[in-house]
Amino acid sequence: MAEAMITGRTRGGAEWTPEFVTELDAKKCIGCGRCYKVCPRDVFTLVERAEMVEDDDFYDDDDEMMVMTISDGLDCIGCKACSAVCPKQCHTHQALAG
Repeated sequence: MAEAMITGRTRGGAEWTPEFVTELDAKKCIGCGRCYKVCPRDVFTLVERAEMVEDDDFYDDDDEMMVMTISDGLDCIGCKACSAVCPKQCHTHQALAG
């Protein structure tokens, strides 16, 4: 027997399957902050790129660029608003079984 996916309902009664953020690609992230601003649950935070990207040879040594990271993924409600506003498609989402 397959496990049922977590589902929700819209205000209008339509059923939908939330997809929760599982990863954020720091190499793609430009630190624009759009996902941070749109997230209703404070799932993201800004950090220095050097903390997130192990193979930092691609970037200048003087580059002190900030990028987003998932600080509290368990607080994600699965709305995917972060992906909708991200210009670089940095986020990976997954539906979960209930």
